[in-house]
Amino acid sequence: MQKINWGILSTAGIAQKELIPAFQRAKNAEVAAIASSSGIEKAKAVADTFSIEKVYDSYEKLLDDPDIDAVYIPLPNHLHKEWVIAAAKKGKHILCEKPAAVNAAEFEEMQAVCEEQGVIFMEAFMYHFHPQHERVKEIITSGEIGEVSYMRAAHTFYMKDPETNVRVNYQAGGGSLYDIGSYAIHAIRNVLGQEPETVHVEAVKNTSGIDTAAYASFTFADGTRATFDTSFDLADRNEYEVAGTKGRIMVPRAFRPDRNGGDGLVVVETQGVSRTETLNTDQYRDQVEHISGAILNGERKLHNDYENTLANMRVIDACMEAMETGERVTLE
Repeated sequence: MQKINWGILSTAGIAQKELIPAFQRAKNAEVAAIASSSGIEKAKAVADTFSIEKVYDSYEKLLDDPDIDAVYIPLPNHLHKEWVIAAAKKGKHILCEKPAAVNAAEFEEMQAVCEEQGVIFMEAFMYHFHPQHERVKEIITSGEIGEVSYMRAAHTFYMKDPETNVRVNYQAGGGSLYDIGSYAIHAIRNVLGQEPETVHVEAVKNTSGIDTAAYASFTFADGTRATFDTSFDLADRNEYEVAGTKGRIMVPRAFRPDRNGGDGLVVVETQGVSRTETLNTDQYRDQVEHISGAILNGERKLHNDYENTLANMRVIDACMEAMETGERVTLE
């Protein structure tokens, strides 16, 4: 089978822990090069660990390699725009970590360059590739839990190293809302199949002004409401619940079923009786195979496309505004 040759821009932890192994498990992808901007020895160490053939001491040199078809960008949020545009201008297809940018306007610039250069871009929301979410939507559509009017989501973890973690670096686009709240926003929008009309957010901030926790509420045009919470100061939670007039659906491994061997759980409760459905996949591998397949086939309709990414960024923008002003914000 033909494979896409991928380059990795940086030796970030997410690349080493999750994505490089996922590329290695994929049938249609191969990591052919890695680059580090903080010294070639760092890149060599990762390359040795994962048997990556080519090593570069700058991102520019990797982008100049004619044998590289696509790049994965796990850089801090504030660098996404710069390196997505640089990669696109070199004709490289792109898988970029979430959130795609620090605001919707930045992403629109990135999209314009990618489209102009004819490259494929996808934001890396790996959770979206697990079948449990489509199953939730099927159950909602079936009417089993009645008319849905509320959804809640939570994504939290306890950060052990807040003094050194890039997630709390203001200049790098840090904060819990960007880092893990973006998952909750994405899930709410995609499960409910609509965009919020208004958002309200209360935040807990550290001394540098970064939100270490955020509590949000959404309203929708049809009267549906949703809430989510996200935090660097609580135990691991990655879940959502959809409630209707006849019952509810709970997804306790919404974003990280990979921590349980890929087993996602969909718990349906109606009239006090519950059942649990288990659905399994390798969501990181599936994400890699999806974009690699799209590149090989020239497919421009992705599972997580430009429209979805831009819509998510607009909601993030509204949440950031609401967090700063303390007011309920109406989306245009």
